[in-house]
Amino acid sequence: MPRPPLSDVVVCTACGVESAGGAGVCPICADERQYVPADGQRWVSRSELEASGRRIGIAEAEAGLLSLRTSPKTGIGQTCYLAQRPERDGQEGRDGRAGRAGTGGFLFDVPPYIDDAAVEAVAALGGIGAIVASHPHMYGMQLEWSAAFDGVPVFVSRRDAEWLQRTGPAIELFDGEIEPLPGVRVREVGGHFPGSSVALWRSPEDGALVMLGGDTISPVARRGWVTFMRSFPNYLPLSAAVVRRIAAAVADLDVERIYGNFGQRLLSGGSRAIAESAERYAAWVSGAYDHLT
Repeated sequence: MPRPPLSDVVVCTACGVESAGGAGVCPICADERQYVPADGQRWVSRSELEASGRRIGIAEAEAGLLSLRTSPKTGIGQTCYLAQRPERDGQEGRDGRAGRAGTGGFLFDVPPYIDDAAVEAVAALGGIGAIVASHPHMYGMQLEWSAAFDGVPVFVSRRDAEWLQRTGPAIELFDGEIEPLPGVRVREVGGHFPGSSVALWRSPEDGALVMLGGDTISPVARRGWVTFMRSFPNYLPLSAAVVRRIAAAVADLDVERIYGNFGQRLLSGGSRAIAESAERYAAWVSGAYDHLT
C-alpha cells in the first residue's frame, strides 16, 4: 500500500523543532537554554529544506546502532540514533504499550528533516517501531517521522509536554521509566530539562549496556569523562545537588558505552565515568577548588 505523501511541516531554523503554526518567536529558542539568532526568528518548511539540498546521512555507530545526521547542518545539528530491534517475537514492552508500537527499531532524538529517500533508507534497515526525544531540543520532526512509519508512538516525558509545539494522536506521555520496545529502556533523569531522559540498549554483539545520553550525560573530549549542563550554548551549569541526583538515577546500571547527541562517544567504563565526573563537577561548582582559581 502506498505511503501517504510527507506533509509540508514548518520548523524553527534555529532549533529544528516542528511547529503547528510557524509564527512569532519559538518558545524553545526564547528559553535561557537556547537562543534566538541575532538576525531574528525564522521558520522554514520541509519542502524548502528539501529544495535546498538537505539529506539524511546514515552511518553505523556500532553493530545494531545507526546514527542519523542532517546535512547541511539544520537546526541544532544533532546526531540521532536508530537502535535496531533484536528478534524477540511475541514479547511486549514492560509498560504494556509496545503492542501499539511497530516492529521496527527505536529512534532516539529526531532529525529536523525528513524526505522520501530517508524514509526508504530507514525502511530498508527495518523501519521504526517507536520514537523518543531525550528532551525538547531534540523533538525535530518527530510527528513526521511517526507518520512515515504508520503512526508509531512518539513517547514524550509528561514533565516536558508543555514544550510540544505540535501535537497529534501518536504522542503518548510517560513518567519515570518505560520500555517502548522490547530490549530498550528509557529513563527520566532530569537536569537539563525536568524530563530529560536517557535510552538504554544492550549490544547484540557483546552484550554491553549502551547509553544514549542526549544532552543529559554527555561525553567530552577527555577520555573517561562526561559532563552535565543546563545550557551548552550559553554555558549555564547545574548545581552540585542536581548533578549528584543525575548520577544517582543511573547508579544501578552497568553502563559500558555512552553516545552523545553531537557525535561524542565514550567507548568503555561508562558507569565509572558518570560517577567520577559527577563528583568532580559537584566539587567545582560547590567551591571546593576555589583556591585554584
